Amino acid sequence: MTRRDGDTWDITEGVGRTALGVATARAWETASERPLFTDPYAQLFLDATGDQGLELSPERRRSITDYAAARTKWFDDFFLSASAAGVSQVVILAAGLDTRAWRLPWLSDSVIYEVDQPKVLSFKTSVLDTSDAQLSAKYMPVPVDLRDDWPHALRAAGFDHNEPTAWSAEGLLPYLSAAAQDRLFEQIGLYSARGSRIAVEAFSPAFFEPENVARYRERSGAPHELWYMEERTDVAAWLCAHRWDVTSIDAVDLMSRYHRAPASDDDPPALSMFVEGRLL
Repeated sequence: MTRRDGDTWDITEGVGRTALGVATARAWETASERPLFTDPYAQLFLDATGDQGLELSPERRRSITDYAAARTKWFDDFFLSASAAGVSQVVILAAGLDTRAWRLPWLSDSVIYEVDQPKVLSFKTSVLDTSDAQLSAKYMPVPVDLRDDWPHALRAAGFDHNEPTAWSAEGLLPYLSAAAQDRLFEQIGLYSARGSRIAVEAFSPAFFEPENVARYRERSGAPHELWYMEERTDVAAWLCAHRWDVTSIDAVDLMSRYHRAPASDDDPPALSMFVEGRLL
């Protein structure tokens, strides 16, 4: 599937199918001996589609699972920290098959807005509605493409831009063009009250060096067609320039924190950055 402006997808094709891949990694981690987190619902999505997961070598499976586990744990910790600080309005951009609205211990007055393609959110809620999954906060799905007027849809769902918000962009940015990424952060800035927080997974500037892009294409095969492989604004620098107090950690150090390791220092995921900010 080659990307084009205005393209759409459901859970079994294109970008939507990558959500199943992430759910697979979360299911693998949950079933491991010492999981960094537990997602009891990930396997439900695989069962609902009959997806058996990827045919991978043990080493590749471990590499994918370790990265996904560290990433998930980092975002979980971000939301728990924001919640502990009293931030009760949450916006999960490109939520995919994430189940934090169900599995994290939120403040009693929390509202979780999930923004994603209509078919993706419909699939997720239909599966969870037939399970014993229980929400621990008010859940508001916002079925809209992030390349469209998603702030309007978010406000229509009840979002209050005068209240601090915890925003997340996990596994999202490569699926946006550089211009769309710029618009996304401009819109986030416009609708963020003082004290808002943000957590972002982004490629480091080094990823876009020609040799690293070529290495990624060689290793990943077809999935690269879903990404916009173009140099783009550095997320941490943009946030710093727009009154966010920013900290960041690269994927290698993050995985080390959780006693996991990338396949190698030049493995594409190792060139990721995890950026956290608080609006001053």
